[in-house]
Amino acid sequence: MNHIIPTDLLEHLKWRYATKQFDPAKTIAPEIWTALEDALVLTPSSYGLQPWKFLIVTSTELKEQLKPLSWNQSQVTDCSHYVVFAIHKNLTAAHVDRFVARTAEVRRINVEEIANYRNLMVNDVVDGARSFHVNEWSTNQTYIALGNFMTSAALLGVDTCPMEGIEPVNYDRVLGLAAKGLTTVVACAAGYRSESDKYAGLAKVRFLKSEVLENL
Repeated sequence: MNHIIPTDLLEHLKWRYATKQFDPAKTIAPEIWTALEDALVLTPSSYGLQPWKFLIVTSTELKEQLKPLSWNQSQVTDCSHYVVFAIHKNLTAAHVDRFVARTAEVRRINVEEIANYRNLMVNDVVDGARSFHVNEWSTNQTYIALGNFMTSAALLGVDTCPMEGIEPVNYDRVLGLAAKGLTTVVACAAGYRSESDKYAGLAKVRFLKSEVLENL
């Protein structure tokens, strides 16, 4: 496998910014979007449990419904693809069993061979101490997916803007998530920056490396 070189990685990360104005005339090509969807699916998670659901919104009508629930931010309607990151509320043994069955299928083993692993997960996130704050745990996992998505997009030359200025309860209502046992965590607009976005040319502000890194 050929890996990108360090300078290329840093150039792409310096290029990305939280895009405030998208060009509504520009859409992400299907092959690029497919790669970004696959990147979402490949996001790592604790235990590998993937306690999330990614809802891809491209419908103009649906974007218009979500905009007033997002502080009327234009990114929602002007972007090419709008991703809503949701979690499965109150993970159950059934979710764990689905993951275990999928693991057995992919790795061509019997479910019984990983019964101990299955029980470990259930005794932690379903019946154990973590179960009391499992939705918070799932939310934290979902932010890993958000970061992975934004970095992958930058490497492909796609602009993004993470969206926490939203009304999760009303997103759930519009998207019909409650009936599916899901709830909204965060969203992310993806597309291409407008030439008139004044934030595109601003210098990226970060603390000095010495202030945020400490080698022990």
